Amino acid sequence: MTGGARKFLFWLAAAALFLGFLYLVRGILLPFVLGLGIAYAFDPLADRLERRGVPRAAASALILAGVFAVAVAALVLLVPLLQDQLVLLAQQIPEFVAWLREQTAEWAESLRGQIAPQDVAQLQDAAKGYAGEVVAWLGSVLSNLWSSGLAFVNIVSLVLVTPVVAFYLLRDWDRLIARVDSWLPRDAAPVIRAQAREIDRLISEYVRGVASVCLILAVFYGGLLTLAGLDYGLVVGVFAGLISFIPFVGAALGFVVSVALAMFQFPDWLSVAFVAGIFIAGQLLESNVVTPRLVGERIGLHPVWVLFALFAGGILFGFVGVLLAVPAAAAIGVLTRYALERYLESPIYLGTRKRSSRSRTKR
Repeated sequence: MTGGARKFLFWLAAAALFLGFLYLVRGILLPFVLGLGIAYAFDPLADRLERRGVPRAAASALILAGVFAVAVAALVLLVPLLQDQLVLLAQQIPEFVAWLREQTAEWAESLRGQIAPQDVAQLQDAAKGYAGEVVAWLGSVLSNLWSSGLAFVNIVSLVLVTPVVAFYLLRDWDRLIARVDSWLPRDAAPVIRAQAREIDRLISEYVRGVASVCLILAVFYGGLLTLAGLDYGLVVGVFAGLISFIPFVGAALGFVVSVALAMFQFPDWLSVAFVAGIFIAGQLLESNVVTPRLVGERIGLHPVWVLFALFAGGILFGFVGVLLAVPAAAAIGVLTRYALERYLESPIYLGTRKRSSRSRTKR
């Protein structure tokens, strides 16, 4: 076995062991992942304060105090509004379901004159079966997210552990990076550092841009749906905006729920069309203005790849997997592009042309 093959097997085994370890401890990862994300996001600010003479520990404490103060203020302001609408929405769900059944029954009755009775019965049975499957699938997804995210780590431990993890990681971030750098194989260290810098650039640009897009869309949808007079419009709009980091899912889900609520609430189709137009306008704004300016195409993460990573991470690791999906997708994308570049320069791809060019050079 050649040296290159041994190195490849070593790194492959190390990656497999690391992923296996993460999978085994996935139930307790949430506060550590959140703390790591906070430390990663605010390390540049801590470096800036440290260059101005503020001790690293004091800078870390000030930053975390500001972050959690903003988070608490947002919860104090938003939670009462959202809570009232969520309670009212939960109370009206039975009435909404009854209305939906009535509409479905009317639609099925209108089909009886055009379709044979046995075909109508088959359609009803199929609709019931698909509805049951969808409900079961949604229940399993929510169950997996809950069990993997918060069943082992309750809210109290999450609130207590995350700030501690974030503080120590933020305080020691530079030393941890230097320690990991000292462990790199000397001959491969320059290449690993270059790929790590590219991954860091990609993750920071993508996360910063997508977070801004989600915030803008949450304000846009929530504000306009509220102004349109849609009941629970603030809840639906904010939720649709915040999950817009999943390509197309946030807008599609918000559109369906909002239009259904508008049909249930408003007697005229003009109001329903206005609600639908809010999401159409939001998609046009996102795809033509917001996303190109804040995210752009230069980061190289295709929406389909991001969507696959989010679903795969959610299935494997639950809510923690959703949080880690984009960084993992960015890292895999960078490494894949690097491997492809090496392949395109190798004799495996070039074949006899490279050998013949070498022979002509020697002559």
